[in-house]
Amino acid sequence: MASRASSEAPASGTPARIPALPGLGTTWYERGVRYWLRRVSGAVLWFAVLAFACYIALVLYQSFRGDLPSGVRTVWDWAQVAASCVALVWGWVVQRRGHRRDLLDPPTPSEARGRKRDQTRRSTGLALAGRILFLIAAPVLPALLAYAVGWVLAAFTVREYPSEVGARRRLQEAGPQRGPRPRT
Repeated sequence: MASRASSEAPASGTPARIPALPGLGTTWYERGVRYWLRRVSGAVLWFAVLAFACYIALVLYQSFRGDLPSGVRTVWDWAQVAASCVALVWGWVVQRRGHRRDLLDPPTPSEARGRKRDQTRRSTGLALAGRILFLIAAPVLPALLAYAVGWVLAAFTVREYPSEVGARRRLQEAGPQRGPRPRT
């Protein structure tokens, strides 16, 4: 069943101006090939970055692991496997709950741009602080990155982003304008 803001809801006309959303531009409105190319390319980029981070984490973990006695090393490795599996599921669950919460009160296009801008501003400081934490957290880094993989995997496997729902809702509130109907 389609909600009022869902992409399945029939459009009664073309809006005067389709708002651009961060990462999607105006492709979210028709959800054509360009839309899916943007979503897939975003997911591929994120997973490439995560693959590199996982590689670095495993190299750092191996250097930490090499200093452990052989008996402790085996126990530690199995603990890492268990912690990583739990963290992967936990990352998925946290992201899906956040997505569900955001769908209940989706951001308007201007709020989505503001959130993206704030997120970009914070990421610089977090990246600098993260370099030190990355080295300190080497013993548990595989589990931390498993959480990140679960979170990103859940983020990119949703049908539509909350920003799309908010933009559709905003367009429906603004009412239809005269013009050609969108392609389906």
